[in-house]
Amino acid sequence: MNRREVIALLGGVAVWPVAARAQQPARVPTIGILGAATPSAWSSRMAAFLHRMHALGWIEGRTVAIESRWAEGRTERFSEIAAEFVRLKVDVIVTAGTASVIAAKQATSSIPIVFAAAGDPVGSGQVASLARPGGNVTGLSLQQTDLAGKRLELLREMIPGLRRLAIMANVGNAGAVLEMREVWITAPKLGLDVVTLEIRWAEDIAPAIETLKGRAEALYVCIDPLIDSNRIRINTLALDAGLPTMHGLRDHVEAGGLISYGTNFPDLFRRAADHVDKILRGAKPADIPVEQPTKFDLVINLRTAKRLGLTIPESFLLRAEEVIE
Repeated sequence: MNRREVIALLGGVAVWPVAARAQQPARVPTIGILGAATPSAWSSRMAAFLHRMHALGWIEGRTVAIESRWAEGRTERFSEIAAEFVRLKVDVIVTAGTASVIAAKQATSSIPIVFAAAGDPVGSGQVASLARPGGNVTGLSLQQTDLAGKRLELLREMIPGLRRLAIMANVGNAGAVLEMREVWITAPKLGLDVVTLEIRWAEDIAPAIETLKGRAEALYVCIDPLIDSNRIRINTLALDAGLPTMHGLRDHVEAGGLISYGTNFPDLFRRAADHVDKILRGAKPADIPVEQPTKFDLVINLRTAKRLGLTIPESFLLRAEEVIE
């Protein structure tokens, strides 16, 4: 083999890996979904998120990869999932709920975190301010505590003779504690005596509601992934106990609750997709302001009202975004 042939051969060897690398598909960014509740509880929210992502050009399996993990309301799972996403080196973590956001923030200070909903992101230390979040976290505020008073007013309007109210909250969730405290402060101003039910685990729910016999005439349920994952059970037990329920989520009324008033969660998740899109295109979470909700829904379950023997005024029903019959 002469010198020219050797050079040609080596040149071919040197060129081949470059050509092969050029044919390798480019790495697509990965989104880690830290689902605080169950897939069924988040089904409408994820549908809204993925639909908006698709509209923005992010198609799962083609232009973006999505890794979903579900904590099913178990707070101890939040940090485990967040740590797994750090090991996987995802490009952004999407979640919702104060406790899950805090767990993700504790797991990483570099991977961007977008919360689709958080009760009080400033008060719970998730961001420095709404206008300038700072750090690696941004998203959408739920205004959880701000709406507590309105929910109580609606409950009193629906049940004029209401005097004794029970509040259920997962005290392991800072956001739920803030909401419970706001209800506890506001209720006496409306002439309501308050009983608090502090839970931490799914096993606490049934015994807590059992203690309400003869002590409460309605149950206010604070927003939380544990509550979200056990919404059917809570409503079934409350209905058996003859207790009308007030919720902050539409899904809970679909699951047998009496009434809900609160932020439209699918809309929040849709808007969270815009935050993710900006980050995947190079924006920093610290520079993306935390947005506030713009859509609020009043939902009433007439089937539940009939089982409780309640008559809902027509004027009240006309104000509802949805009436389940």
